[in-house]
Amino acid sequence: MKLVGVSGSLVGSKTAKAVNEMLAAAKLADATIETELIDLKEYDVEFVKGTALSDYNEDTITVVKKILAADLLIIGSPVYQASIPGALKNLFDHLPVDAFQGKVTGIIMTAGTDKHFLVAEHQLKPILSYLKGLIPSTAVFVHNDDFNVENDISSKEVKARINNLANELIKLQKAIS
Repeated sequence: MKLVGVSGSLVGSKTAKAVNEMLAAAKLADATIETELIDLKEYDVEFVKGTALSDYNEDTITVVKKILAADLLIIGSPVYQASIPGALKNLFDHLPVDAFQGKVTGIIMTAGTDKHFLVAEHQLKPILSYLKGLIPSTAVFVHNDDFNVENDISSKEVKARINNLANELIKLQKAIS
């Protein structure tokens, strides 16, 4: 089983670190699981032009193919202006409408204020549902204060929520496979 984590930010490291924590927790929960991080800042994903995937650059094709080949996903997003970043939305626009069919698709959000707690519910969940993802009952929200000076997650509570979500992702995926 392959779990692909997507860090939907083009700047900073907190979202990628949070997704990596989730991937590590999944590996601890099931040593047989294969994990991979797609950090969007490491790829040049082109803006959607409404043409076939083959018309885009190699990075765009690679990222889309990795996501489509995954058995389950964790989508990591920072919150910008009370929404997900345009780069992440652009990536979703490259995917076919049934891209997440049969895939458990978890959510981990990072933000500088607790006021953005519901962005996952109001912005990201509808997109994942549209792409036919099976979304666990919980998501993980990581406030900037939950990171230490090295941008590692220092909150025991957040780490526990990450472990719980990792276990739920795997359990759900195994149940539907």
